[in-house]
Amino acid sequence: MSELIQAGGTAASHTPDSIPFQGSQLSSAQRWLSLAELLLGSVIVIGHNVYHVIPNEVPILFVIGLISLRVRDGGWGAMGLRWPVSWRRTVLIALGAAAARIIIGSVVIDPLTARFWPAAAGPSGFESITGNVWVALRWLGIVWTFAAFGEEIGYRGYLITRAADVGARSKPAYWVAVLMVSVLFGIGHYYKGPAGMVDSGMAGLVLGTAYLLSGRNLWVCILAHGFIDTFGVIAVFLGWQN
Repeated sequence: MSELIQAGGTAASHTPDSIPFQGSQLSSAQRWLSLAELLLGSVIVIGHNVYHVIPNEVPILFVIGLISLRVRDGGWGAMGLRWPVSWRRTVLIALGAAAARIIIGSVVIDPLTARFWPAAAGPSGFESITGNVWVALRWLGIVWTFAAFGEEIGYRGYLITRAADVGARSKPAYWVAVLMVSVLFGIGHYYKGPAGMVDSGMAGLVLGTAYLLSGRNLWVCILAHGFIDTFGVIAVFLGWQN
């Protein structure tokens, strides 16, 4: 696994844990191509989650993203998928992001959305976790593969990078990209209803912020996403969901 990620980290960097902003190094043609990819990704997200005319967007974005970044950027290091120098720092930032997402969701988002909409719906079959070890373990497998790796590479890694390309990967462009992709991430959880979309959009904003503040270290997002959903699985297993 380490060889795979190191091979993908061919993009230039000033420090091992930070990716430099590209600025004017992107040509006009590259920026237009990135806009096309961003629009395609948006169509895929909306087409699956809202209109159900496209298969699940996560594996599609995962594959397209890995191919696009490998071909156009020379490696997956461009989106931060490279071996970090300090795993301790990476894990601590991920834990902080996970805690922030859980606290904000419980203290701010849930009470606010409850004033307007019913509570967010969970994934189909999620309630069957309660008291069932084998079902809980199966969901943990889904959490750490499909959700943590799949969604983070597709949304935070690929779509944020392509959205930032449109603004020549300047610092403001990355922050705008985080906001845009957070909205898409909320739409990607359309099945949860309005309250769930707002909550997931907030989760995307927290993860995107952690991504930028960590120097675009995608492992922070992958681990944080895994920690968040693991807490959710444990909470349902123990009957804390109410």
